[in-house]
Order: sequence, then structure tokens, then C-alpha cells
Amino acid sequence: MESPQKTKTGLNLPAGMNQTSLRLETFSSSFRGISTLSSPSKSTCSDRFIPCRSSSRLHAFDLQDKEPTTTTTPVKEGGNEAYSRLLKSELFGSDFVSPSLLSPAGSGGGGGASSPMSPCTPNMLRFKTDRSNSSPCSPFSPSILGNDNGLSSDSSPPPKPPRKVPKTPHKVLDAPSLQDDFYLNVVDWSSQNVLAVGLGTCVYLWTASNSKVTKLCDLGPNDSVCSLQWTREGSYISVGTSHGQVQVWDGTQCKRVRTMGGHQTRTGVLAWNSRILSSGSRDRNILQHDIRVQSDYVSKLVGHKSEVCGLKWSHDDRELASGGNDNQLLVWNNHSQQPVHKLTEHTAAVKAITWSPHQSSLLASGGGTADRCIRFWNTTNGHQLNSIDSGSQVCNLAWSKNVNEIVSTHGYSQNQIMLWKYPSMAKVATLTGHSMRVLYLATSPDGQTIVTGAGDETLRFWNVFPSVKMQTPVRDTGLWSLGRTQIR
Repeated sequence: MESPQKTKTGLNLPAGMNQTSLRLETFSSSFRGISTLSSPSKSTCSDRFIPCRSSSRLHAFDLQDKEPTTTTTPVKEGGNEAYSRLLKSELFGSDFVSPSLLSPAGSGGGGGASSPMSPCTPNMLRFKTDRSNSSPCSPFSPSILGNDNGLSSDSSPPPKPPRKVPKTPHKVLDAPSLQDDFYLNVVDWSSQNVLAVGLGTCVYLWTASNSKVTKLCDLGPNDSVCSLQWTREGSYISVGTSHGQVQVWDGTQCKRVRTMGGHQTRTGVLAWNSRILSSGSRDRNILQHDIRVQSDYVSKLVGHKSEVCGLKWSHDDRELASGGNDNQLLVWNNHSQQPVHKLTEHTAAVKAITWSPHQSSLLASGGGTADRCIRFWNTTNGHQLNSIDSGSQVCNLAWSKNVNEIVSTHGYSQNQIMLWKYPSMAKVATLTGHSMRVLYLATSPDGQTIVTGAGDETLRFWNVFPSVKMQTPVRDTGLWSLGRTQIR
């Protein structure tokens, strides 16, 4: 017999198999190819080729700690262990407990070892939400990459970019003889979109829709305008004079309706509610006027020890807040002629006062040069809620009705306008442009624009708040409308 010759079959046979283990038999009835497979453990007949797995390295991808088999290709010492630890840390976090650590050292695995799916690994196949459990030392740590799992449904959306506020005024009006006096209030904007400004002895009305200027009145050479305040309907305007009078004018017909006395000296601040006009004076008194009755005033509120320079009714007409040069902030109600709260935390004159249109009984006040603080109060119990040092004399405060933000104007030493987000009191914007104290502030009827006045004899219009329906950044129109217009 001839010795068997080695022929090349073109098959890569696994270890433990030879050519004789693969035979092809032909049957007369039909042609079928049946492979007879042999493995190290047993031999089976099948119509599929099933390779032997004894030479594979599947254990390298197993997360259980196994001793390497004798058929494993030698690798660098400790390479598989380091890879396995890194893979387990990235997949299951640092809180994953290795099964080998659950059995006593040196034991034969008798009942101590558990599979990776055992209850001892509660975080397996579960979205991770606790970032503190991830390993911070790994360069591939999820906490470093930014998210624990990109498929997590409760991942927070990216923060919204801050709202853009134009840094320049979109209109500037010259206001000759606008007084540089901290205790006066001679600028107010009506609900019918008419701006009233007191310049020396005269009151001028500027219609925002067509920029028309109308002279309302002239008090004469021996008197001057100290305060202005429109009614809420915007038809009538009250004028406080340096002689202590309070005049009521029809803004549409430019006709005086009523003159009321009672104060001994100048009337520096006025405040309307639905039917009552309150006036504060240098004589330290607050008078309540009702134009439906013949008397000059219906009641007198006594509590301040110095000039009254701040006065504001709450939006529900239930409370009146007054600030004075005696550093006091007093809160009054309709049922008593004595203040219900005496708030004395300010250390300078309190002129800036505003009520929140979003929350009842929430009051904000600002102090003068020695205080510089904006303080928030709960007028239900008189407690101070918060206080922030603005860094400058607080001249005015106004709460936006469109968004929960506050605008403040300042004097010494920076003469700036600041926009705050409530309640965090994070600064939204800081506006500059006035060269002297920003003593006057009023808000447009749509709540988007403010006008500021200063001793530099200018009125500047700023778009600072979004509209009620569309919370979008306001348009920066300062580039095309910086031209000055004279108000008289």
C-alpha cells in the first residue's frame, strides 16, 4: 500500500480535529451532505458546522474573576486583570462588588461566589443617576464626560442663555430745569401712554405714540413742581407744589379740576389708589384726599419724624407703604391711623418703594447713600425676607409686571441702572449713561420700557423687559435712535 499523502483541503480545522473526522457520504436516494463532528467531549452528527470552543478566549470578556486556562495565549502580566477592572468600573461604577471578593480567600468556591447578576450588584442594568458613585479617577468616567448615561430620560436640559438687554437707550429727551433733588418725584407715565414731567414751574406732557409735547400748566414764578402722579385710569394727574398744595388736572383737556391744601410746606410725593390720593410732605405728615368730598383731606397719618419722600399703595389697595428721611419704612392699612409695621433696618432715607405685582404682601425698599441696601419684607408679619447691598444710593425701585424682575436706579457713586431677577437677586444687566444721580423712574403701560431722569437734564428710554405674551429678548434699537429730542 502506498503511504497516505498530506493534501491541502482548504479548511482551517480547530485543534483536536483531523481530516478523518470530516466525511461526506453519498446516498443513492438523494444527495445529502452530513458532517460528522468530533469535539474533545463528544461526537455528534449535524447539518451545521459547530467549531470547538476549547481554543477560544471568551473568558477574556467575562466579568467574573476566573483563572486563565492553559490554552490562553500568554499576555503581559496583569493585562487582563487591569482591563477587566477598567471595564467593570465603566459599565457598573465603582460600587460594583467583584464576585471573587464575596468568597473567602483560598476556598474552593463552595457557595461563596455569586454571579454578576446576583442581588449583591443592585446597580446592574440600571440607569445611574447618582454621579457621586462614578469613579472620578478614570479618564473615561461618566462624570467627566458630562452625563452618566446619554439615554437617561431625567437628564436636565441645558440652561437657557441669559436674556439680552440693550445697553443703550433707544431714545433720549432733553429736559431743561429737571431738578437734581433726591426728595422730589416729578416723572410719571400714565396707563394711556402719556409721560408727565415737571420742569421747574411747569408740567409737560409727552405723548409716546406721536412724540407730541403739550404744556399742562405753569405754577408761576413763586412756586415749583415737586411731585406728579397719574390716576390708574390715566385721565387725571395730581401735582404737588412747593407751597404744600395738591392740584388735580384733567390730562386730556389740560384743565385744573381741584386744589387741596393741608400741608405746611412742599409736597414731595403722591400716590393714588382706586379712589384715595395720598400725599407726603416735608412737614412729616401724610394726608388722605378724596376728591368726591369738599374737605381738603379726610384723614392724616402721623408717624414719620422727618420728611416723607416715598409713598406707594399696594395693588389691592389694602396697604400703604411710606418712607422718610428718618430712615423708617412704615406700613399702614385702611382700618387704623397708626402704622401696623415700623421697619427700621434701613440706615438712610427711604425713597425707593415698590410692591410685587406677583405676590401679595411682598414689599421692596431701598436706602440712601449710607445704607445702599435693597430689602424685602413680608407685610403680613413685618419680617425681613432678604437684603442685598447694591453698592450705591438707591433712588428708585420698580417691579416688572411682565416678569418677576426688579429695576433699580442709583445715585452716588455709580449713577447706574440695575436689573435684578427675583428672588435670587442675580444681576440681569447694568445700564449706564447718566452722568448724575438717576433720581427719577417710570414704567411704560405695556411694561417693557422704562424712562429714567437725572440731574444731567436728560430723560432716557430703555427697553429692559420682555412682553407678557412673548418672552423674547427685546430689540436693541439704540443704534438708530440715539438722536436727542427736546421735551419742551
